[in-house]
Amino acid sequence: MLEISDLWVEVAGKLVLKGVNLRIEYGEVHVLLGPNGSGKTTLINAIIGDPRFKIIRGSIRFKGVDITNMPIHERVRLGIGIGFQIPPKIMGVKLRDLLREISLRFGGKSNFEELAKSLNMYEFLDREVNVGFSGGELKRCEVLQVLVQSPDLAIFDEPDSGVDVENLSLLAKVINDFCGLSDKPIMRRRSALIITHLGYILNYIKADRAHVMVDGVIVCSGRPDEIVENVKKHGFEGCVRCLRERVNG
Repeated sequence: MLEISDLWVEVAGKLVLKGVNLRIEYGEVHVLLGPNGSGKTTLINAIIGDPRFKIIRGSIRFKGVDITNMPIHERVRLGIGIGFQIPPKIMGVKLRDLLREISLRFGGKSNFEELAKSLNMYEFLDREVNVGFSGGELKRCEVLQVLVQSPDLAIFDEPDSGVDVENLSLLAKVINDFCGLSDKPIMRRRSALIITHLGYILNYIKADRAHVMVDGVIVCSGRPDEIVENVKKHGFEGCVRCLRERVNG
């Protein structure tokens, strides 16, 4: 579904991504871990096509289409959705109206109220978007918007950051349901990429594959349980040493 090849990205003249390769198949859920400033958020902004993130080399293909130079709205129409780590407040716009507009633009689905109930967000529908929301409420609101869009590839930027156990369990449940993780792999059609700093969400989501990014490079990939256990044991510093050993031969 998503294929990133030798991706190099600059932000404000600074080279951040340095040859990233990543492939996510239909129905797969991948997790990307890494320390702050490692390039995780830059990667998802490059995937969605934010013009502030300049691709200087490499390519991004989605569902067989080269989207490297495609504008954001066309990527979204193809089926990419993103839940941001720190979403903006939208004064004067009710959440209900925003969800209705998203619903109409992406297939005319009318079940956003039921989705809101599943995320304990029904009572927020007539409030301004993200205004006065707590950390957990912001995360639930972002996931709700992605679910209403119903993309083929959902990207969640640190949904477990600053969230208590109760909210994290709820978010994980709806993401699991959305991706069909209780179904056989061959039956799944939606994919997801979850960005996380410490991997807490993996206690609730059974991802297919995990990756560690350090200094703009994916330094290792493998089974999520093994990757997280290695990070817990050696820290990201161990991944940094691994990267240096690789570079130095």
